Amino acid sequence: MKRFFSLLLALCLAVGFSACGKENENATEQDGQNQTTNSQNTETEIPDGFDVNASYTAVIKIKDMGDITVELDAKTAPITVANFVTLAKSGFYDGLTFHRIIKDFMVQGGDPNGNGTGGSSKNIRGEFSANGVENNLKHDRGVISMARSGSAYEQYLAMGYKLSDLPSEAKNDIERAMNSASSQFFIMHKDSPHLDGNYAAFGKVTSGMEIVDKMAETTPVTDNNGTVSKENQPVIEAVTIK
Repeated sequence: MKRFFSLLLALCLAVGFSACGKENENATEQDGQNQTTNSQNTETEIPDGFDVNASYTAVIKIKDMGDITVELDAKTAPITVANFVTLAKSGFYDGLTFHRIIKDFMVQGGDPNGNGTGGSSKNIRGEFSANGVENNLKHDRGVISMARSGSAYEQYLAMGYKLSDLPSEAKNDIERAMNSASSQFFIMHKDSPHLDGNYAAFGKVTSGMEIVDKMAETTPVTDNNGTVSKENQPVIEAVTIK
């Protein structure tokens, strides 16, 4: 165990603590999908009455830009799609913004706080392979996926460590991070295979990628982490479900 913590300390020093800080600093700039967990209420099952065999299409209307149409994949990620559909039908996303935009990576929105720290009243189970759920959707251009918190300990799984190798607090932190998605989502501007298996992809844009391109290429940001000032954040007028 001493060896493990020595390695952790060395790695923290090597990366300048960028992956070893507080919760809203855990994700790297490359992975970048990051939000604070706001609730202890985690949805781990498909909601009663939700039809995974039905076809769900979301139309995301961006103010002064146009519509992004997304075909949702309920068979692959039923919990994620059910959560997104429920929030959209309730009007949760109406008036929210895209607060984080990185050209040639992704555009991220759906945070009621508008700064990456907010979410809805509950979190959902992460439907991706690192969390024990099969999900073969790739994070290719146009794919929509869920943002979540990160854990400094996740890097050890990528290095080949098993959960049984890690201390109990690490296991708890990883589980919290993997099941921390809430309302924030992101749409891929370019293919990003390093996200595959670690974030819950749940659909793909079928029309309106030119709107995603416009957001990614013309929205001014304040830093290399894609932070968008409030006055420059593209506004979601509504998300409707067909």
